[in-house]
Amino acid sequence: MWAKVGIWCMRVIAPLPLGWVRALGSVLGHALYLFMASRRRIIMINLALCFPEQPLAQRRRWARACCVYFAQTLLDRAWLWHGRPEVVRQRLRLTGAAHELDGDMPTVIFAPHFFGLDAAGTALGQQIDRRFASIYLPQRNKVSDAWLRAGRKRFGDVQLFEQKDGSLKSIIAAVRAGGLLYLLPDMNYGRKDSIFVPFFGVQTSTVPSLPRFARLGRAKVVPVTARVTNTGYDIEVHPAWTNYPTGDENVDTTFMNRWLEGVIATMPEQYYWVHKRFKTRPRGEKRIY
Repeated sequence: MWAKVGIWCMRVIAPLPLGWVRALGSVLGHALYLFMASRRRIIMINLALCFPEQPLAQRRRWARACCVYFAQTLLDRAWLWHGRPEVVRQRLRLTGAAHELDGDMPTVIFAPHFFGLDAAGTALGQQIDRRFASIYLPQRNKVSDAWLRAGRKRFGDVQLFEQKDGSLKSIIAAVRAGGLLYLLPDMNYGRKDSIFVPFFGVQTSTVPSLPRFARLGRAKVVPVTARVTNTGYDIEVHPAWTNYPTGDENVDTTFMNRWLEGVIATMPEQYYWVHKRFKTRPRGEKRIY
């Protein structure tokens, strides 16, 4: 029932001016910062590990802003998935090396977990005329699951593969056929199939799926990042990485994390610090959270 109520609310706010939606998100975000102590603690631990040189006051400001961006981008799904197409296109500004996505060369898009992740996916689906594939973790609630799937498939030719065993061959086939794979590997997915490489100087469990899919799909890697702005989002397509992958998954995954660190440094409050990124530890290390 609550899922249906939530979706109804998103449909209601979809036509509102962006400023109103963002203001509502700001109120919700500040409330989350004040009352969701457990989540605030996770954000602060992550920021302390990654930015130990920053004063505590600065990390607190980032944490509060992080909660606001989390809430605002959550509510932005209303107009992303239910707003008029012309309004959606107006608010999503595609910048950078968009030519990297032209043609039919197999391509893996490295899409890091900035809060504008859904906006980036929507922009590419709406503005790039190519087939897309992405790996999807099904939701427990069937109503929410159907809504998320419909939203992420709203524009373009999008195929969602469930995150489970047996889907690898289908994903590789889709890439080799000239599709774009929208990949989100910068999360803690547990110990299975992961390796430990540095992320902001901390040994971090990371799936080497980016170099693996690039190698198996004979594809180039093109990073795409999303930045929240007052008028919507700037979706930046970065130049394709050269000589990647190298064939050494530790080297390639370390490169991925170091490249991501550089982008995070330009907008630290917009990265998904609400996630327990350092939950899985090397054997023998104590738990962080």
